[in-house]
Amino acid sequence: MPDPISLNVQINVLPNHPGVYQFYDAEGKILYVGKAKNLKKRVSSYFNKKQEYGKTRVLVKKIREIRHIVVPTESDALLLENNLIKKLQPRYNVLLKDDKSYPWICIKNERFPRVFPTRKLIKDGSEYFGPYTSMKTVRTLLDLVKSLYPLRTCNYDLSKDKIEAGKYKVCLEYHLGNCLGPCEGLQSEASYHGQIEDIRQIIKGNFKDSLQSFKKQMKVLAKQMEFEKAQRIKDKIDILENYQAKSTVVNPKINNVDVFSIISDETYAYINFLQLSHGSIVRSHTMEIKKKLDESDEELLQLAIIEIRQRFQSQSKEIYLPFPVDVEETIKVTLPKLGDKRQILELSERNARFYRQDKLKQIKIVDPDRHVKRIMAQMKADLRLSEEPRHIECFDNSNIQGSNPVAACVVFKDGKPSKKDYRHFNIKTVEGPDDFASMEEVVHRRYKRLLNEDEPLPQLIVIDGGKGQLSSALKSLEALRLRGKIAIIGIAKRLEEIYFPGDSVPLYLDKRSETLKIIQQLRNEAHRFGITHHRNKRSKGAINSELENIEGVGKKTAEQLLKSFKSVKRIKEASIETLAETVGKSKAEKIFKSFH
Repeated sequence: MPDPISLNVQINVLPNHPGVYQFYDAEGKILYVGKAKNLKKRVSSYFNKKQEYGKTRVLVKKIREIRHIVVPTESDALLLENNLIKKLQPRYNVLLKDDKSYPWICIKNERFPRVFPTRKLIKDGSEYFGPYTSMKTVRTLLDLVKSLYPLRTCNYDLSKDKIEAGKYKVCLEYHLGNCLGPCEGLQSEASYHGQIEDIRQIIKGNFKDSLQSFKKQMKVLAKQMEFEKAQRIKDKIDILENYQAKSTVVNPKINNVDVFSIISDETYAYINFLQLSHGSIVRSHTMEIKKKLDESDEELLQLAIIEIRQRFQSQSKEIYLPFPVDVEETIKVTLPKLGDKRQILELSERNARFYRQDKLKQIKIVDPDRHVKRIMAQMKADLRLSEEPRHIECFDNSNIQGSNPVAACVVFKDGKPSKKDYRHFNIKTVEGPDDFASMEEVVHRRYKRLLNEDEPLPQLIVIDGGKGQLSSALKSLEALRLRGKIAIIGIAKRLEEIYFPGDSVPLYLDKRSETLKIIQQLRNEAHRFGITHHRNKRSKGAINSELENIEGVGKKTAEQLLKSFKSVKRIKEASIETLAETVGKSKAEKIFKSFH
């Protein structure tokens, strides 16, 4: 039986993205290749329900490892699945093992080019568009082209000499209006190539004008009660609107290339390798390398290229890389910046990034201590700290137009909220809405108390605000002689700038950085905790003021009433006799009269 813990972990970390999954047995042999709109849901379905077919039950029992390749769209997943099944020939894949490929649209390399569907790519200078996951889409496009542009369908050699010699005569297609007769010189080469350029744009997906024309036809046919013809036009419109012009996964112009990309953090680097053969991805592999001596990405990528190419016996003479690296002189290095080549490189980077995320999720489940150590080491490096921030405290002020000013302090230990250590503060010494003075008061009160009670101090203080709030907090630390003993930073909301004491230039962390995510989580938690307390205080204040506005009812009487009746609503509904039991007959009459 497969190890359920191991497989559960592998399934739990799968992304909710389109892609291709591969099942391997205990010996590392490929069992099955499949496509998915959502990798996690699709792979989970093999293990969450009883399989109907015996073959699938046997397959599930043999699975020991799950690998995946992430792609941009479901259509790309379909094409990549086809390529990998033909290349790897998995035992449990019955369909797609034949040599039948997806259809393409060919614009033939001729003086008067023909446009036709094909499943074979011939290197004769012709243009190929696709591949398409549905022959219906190909036919619809060609029907659209044919309805708009009269093109030749014959396979004659329409050279200039033969046309001038009158070797050919126009056929029935010319008389039907489907061809303008280039075989007799009735259509110029320039005119014909103008049509071909328009067709090229339609095939690429730029057919806004054509769609409008179809929609007009559909409306005319509907008005004429020709609903069957109108429905056929509508089907074409639907297919064209959903038509995807390009696929990242297959491109006939990119032939026999190795693609490498690298994603790294403080302790590990992840190098993804995509192997392309005849314009199709036939292999994806990601290597994990542990850093030992703070090696650069360039050094690690250089080592990985040599090892991966030897492991998979790659003979490709060209490689795509994100930055220059020294390789063998016989290998051509390309650094893609735009177009299809750049898309292939980005696909490789995406798979390296997802592989890293999967590994980190697995570590978090299987070895939480290692996960915490890695996060702490990352924060220490990113924020230039002298020690790991195992204990972090974050402060935030809350007030609306100066009313009921409060502050909140939230505490994170080992990167997780420690809610029992959260604290609220009512501002005591500050009049009006003064965030800077409020921050100074709260920080001073917090750490004076910790010092008095001999409680452990944090390694890092986070102030929700920019340079002003940070300076105010620093004044309190200086007064308590703690400056330099505790690291302190401020985070401004607008661009997520991180400010350090005495440094006017802020630090900008990568938006995907785990350090930034923890700081944002701290800030958001402090804001939530503070605003909740502020609302409660404001609500209580509003209730008290409603009671205190009644003649003869002061603060103590209001508190007494709330203690007895629990809410203003119950006080309003109470009779004079019931009220009198709490506050006496005289006040009870005044309260009853006020509410009625």
